[in-house]
Amino acid sequence: MVAMFPPPPRRFNFNHMFPVQVVQPPPFTFHAAPLPPVQPELPVQVRPVWAGNFNEEWAYLQSFAACARYIAVDVHYPGLVHAADQDLSSLPVEHRYALMKANVDGLKPLQVGIAVCDHQGQQVAWEFNLRDFCRLADPHDAKALDYLARRGLDLDTLRNHGVDAYMLGALLMGSGLIGAGHGRPLSWVTHAGAYHVAYLLKIVTGGAPLPHDVAGFLGAMRYYLGQQVYDVATMAANCTGMPVGLDHIATNLRIHPPWGSPRLAGAAGVRALLAFRILKDGRFGGNVERFRGLLQGLQH
Repeated sequence: MVAMFPPPPRRFNFNHMFPVQVVQPPPFTFHAAPLPPVQPELPVQVRPVWAGNFNEEWAYLQSFAACARYIAVDVHYPGLVHAADQDLSSLPVEHRYALMKANVDGLKPLQVGIAVCDHQGQQVAWEFNLRDFCRLADPHDAKALDYLARRGLDLDTLRNHGVDAYMLGALLMGSGLIGAGHGRPLSWVTHAGAYHVAYLLKIVTGGAPLPHDVAGFLGAMRYYLGQQVYDVATMAANCTGMPVGLDHIATNLRIHPPWGSPRLAGAAGVRALLAFRILKDGRFGGNVERFRGLLQGLQH
């Protein structure tokens, strides 16, 4: 069942495509003190979430994230069906965006990994398994699904025991993690993040199509996720000798594999979160403003 949202306030106009729900965040105490140094050698727990434990895990996430400083997102999706074999790097930004929009609007996400670091430096991740995709009925790239299956994703289990994507989106909208004006020192992190951010926006807006153009998309990203959105791939590309790919970046930075679900969306969120913290504080001395809002796969 698709979550319903009221029409957007008049002051927001993302091509009239994105319904906006203004929410009141939970109470939050600002913590401006620096975080303890990141410890990449310590494994971070990934907590798989299914229909059977959704309420319990959601309550824990809300409680833990009430003092969030960083939140990383990774979305697993069933590949690309539009221009899957095309070299997108040579295309103009608007053309790249049009192809991304066609893919995201037409496909259904499979998993959402959310990794959170609180104001004390504690880190936990959740892996939301979604039930909406049907391999027999929904468009997909078979090679992408085979790749995810080799990493441990079971589509039948998702279909039979997963959670509704737009119920998750509605709860995220009411969590205080998403929405303008929450007043937190909160940064969102991803890796090669154009599609991850696009699917997250689709989820929290109840399946609304993406805006018509790049300007609308970036406006929606800033509205829902705030001004502090960072892409680890963009940051790593500015580091001499840094490899390409999240797994390789994590190995280079000696990040311990997460435990609980080490190869799927939750683990990718953990790796992105830890890589961001290490690069931010180590390679860039805390000065990462020049990377703000630059998503690999869209502007880069």
